Order: sequence, then C-alpha cells, then structure tokens
Amino acid sequence: MQGTPRSNRLHISIFGKRNAGKSSLINALTNQDIALVSNVAGTTTDPVYKAMEILPIGPVVLIDTAGIDDEGDLGQLRVKKTLQVLNKTELAVLVISAVDGVTDFDKETLDRIKDKKIPVVGVVNKSDEKNLSESDINNIQDEIGIEFVKVSSKTRDGIDELKNLIIKYSPNTDVEKKIVGDLIEPHDYVVLVTPIDKAAPKGRLILPQQQTTRDIIDHGSIAIITRETELEATLQGLNKRPKIVITDSQAFEKVDKLTPKDIPMTSFSILYARYKADLEELVLGVKQIEKLKENDNVLICEGCTHHRQEGDIGKDKIPKWIEGMCGKNLNFEWTSGVNYPEPDEMKKYSLIVHCGGCMLNPKEMEFRVMQARENRTPIVNYGILIGHITGVLERALEPFPVAKELYIGE
Repeated sequence: MQGTPRSNRLHISIFGKRNAGKSSLINALTNQDIALVSNVAGTTTDPVYKAMEILPIGPVVLIDTAGIDDEGDLGQLRVKKTLQVLNKTELAVLVISAVDGVTDFDKETLDRIKDKKIPVVGVVNKSDEKNLSESDINNIQDEIGIEFVKVSSKTRDGIDELKNLIIKYSPNTDVEKKIVGDLIEPHDYVVLVTPIDKAAPKGRLILPQQQTTRDIIDHGSIAIITRETELEATLQGLNKRPKIVITDSQAFEKVDKLTPKDIPMTSFSILYARYKADLEELVLGVKQIEKLKENDNVLICEGCTHHRQEGDIGKDKIPKWIEGMCGKNLNFEWTSGVNYPEPDEMKKYSLIVHCGGCMLNPKEMEFRVMQARENRTPIVNYGILIGHITGVLERALEPFPVAKELYIGE
C-alpha cells in the first residue's frame, strides 16, 4: 500500500535466448537474488516481475522472460508468454551471450521489438567468460543496429553503464497523462462517490479511487470522499459548488438523480478510459450493443484476477444487462489477467467488454484497444457500458465534448 502500483511503473523487459544470463542480469540490476539462476536452459518459465527505483527515472518494474529459443510444446507456450510481455513493455533490454554471439533468435526478437516501436538497448552478458574488445562490441552494434554495453552479471562489471543506457533510452515521462487534473483548478472541490459494498476491499479504496484522489491533491484541489448514501448531505453541506462529481459506475443512477444538473458528473471508469486507453473508441463500441444478433459471442475481459462473488459485475450483472438491452440470447466468454485473444481468435467476438484496466499499464491497455480496432471488433469498458444502459452516459460525457458528440451522433 506504500509503494507505487505496478501499473504506474515504467515496464522494462529483459529478452534473449535461454542461458544468455537474463535472470542473472535481473539479480545484478536489483542487487538481490530475485530470479532463479541455473546453468540448465529454460529455468525461467513464467515472466518474473521485480519493482525497483532507477534514478532519475523513478519507479520501474523489471520483467524477466523465458528464452525466445525454448523448444517443445511447453517451450512454445513459454515463448508465447514472453511475446505477450511485449504488449506492456515500454523499454526492452536484449541480452546476448558473449560466448554465443549474435544468433538468428536475437535478430528475430529485435525485429519483433522494433515492429512495436519499443525503444531497446543491448547487453553483451557473460563478459567474465569471454572478454570482448571494444572493436567486438562495435561490430555487434553495427550488425544489430542498437547501442550495446558489455556486462558481467557475475562480477557486476558494467551494471552502472547499463543503468545509464536504460536512463538514456527510457521514454520521456516528464509529460504525464492526467486522470482528472486537466479538468480542475487549484482550490476546486471535487466530490468522489465511493460505494462500500461486499465487493469493496476491506480497509482500503480500490486503485482508481486512490489514484484519482492523488491526482486531485497533486493539482491543488480538494477531494471530498463520500458514499452514495451520504452524497445528498455532502452536497448540501458544502459552502461552494463542486467543480465535478466522480462516481463509481455502479452508483450512476442514484448519483445522477442526487447531483444538480449544473454540476458536471462522470465516473472513474470514464476517466480511466481516456487515461489508459481510447475514450472515443470505447464510446463507439458501446453503440454496437443494440446491433448484436442472436447467439453472437461476447468476451468479457478483466485485467486482474479476483475471487468472484455472487452478483459479480463481470460474471453476472453485465451479461444480464447486455441481453436485456439487445433482446437476444448471447454466448459469453471470460478472460482475466494477462490473457487476451490473439488477432485470429478475436474475429469470433461481436463485442469485447473490458474492465477499467486499473491493474494494467497504459501501454498494455492501449494495445488491447488498438488490436480490437484493427480487427474491427467493437470494444467498450465497464463504466461506459453501465452509463449507456442506465441512460446516464450522455451526461457523464459532457466534460469530454468529442466523445459526447460521437455518442449522440448517428
């Protein structure tokens, strides 16, 4: 609860062949024995995540991946998981063994990284086993086309130089996206409506509520947090009109009725739709609900895994709402966590309904929306869908004129 959430950290992924020393490199970078190290090829199976600080970048998460040359059916599944990591990677580190040199696997991996326009730096590891000259490193750089640094994970030689290379090629994080900060001014009142029900995490607020509160404070505004059951008393007790009311989507109807029409109102999910994804694309997706046909396939995606209780929004409520709105019997499927359909798999779905993506970093959420768009599969998130079903979406989009025009337009 005290650290920066993983979704807000720069994602730095380590790629390379089996036994190139990726896990040893992670341990050297973090100065901890985080990743399991072995001379047996294929020791790393699932991606391993480690949060740390690299100044002046700030909070980052390092991702250790399985070897891109893994073999057999199980090996190919590991490679698939490795390639999925590219969808959330903001800076890639390609590790080449000084003993083996540059291989076709390394070149293929680099092509995949470049195809996704991800900045990448190179590491020639195991320099303690085969000491390469400066000329050798320059030849590798010329062959591969990226900047390299020579490192020994065993002796820690070159680790500081690698950190400097990571700092040099890291994406510019000075210009940060704002959740609500661009809609408010210093000293504005912002009312946050946070229902507390059996699905609410005990003793804390959910991540979008936490992060929106922090964004408000960062911009010098005043966050006023209440439940929907106390909203009316809260509004009456304020000595000035709030700049905006932000609600959990499941309280949309009640908050809409209690909030005077001259006070803008939106939801955490709508704010996250533009913060991490593409608000306009998701608004276009919600308009496809009424066009669904009998027995169409609908995929419901959640970026995290959690224990589903009776009445769960993704498992129970949303399917009933969608079928009720379109008047058709539909086939629903669910995915959670890192699972997301490949382009050829996506073609079977007539609609994708995604959570707000609070546990995904912006890069991965943007990728998911982009892939749906490229495959012409309509996609919408929970909050926009709920606003549409309850008839509140037009009002909730008023702070975002372009999205509102797309919604009300034919």
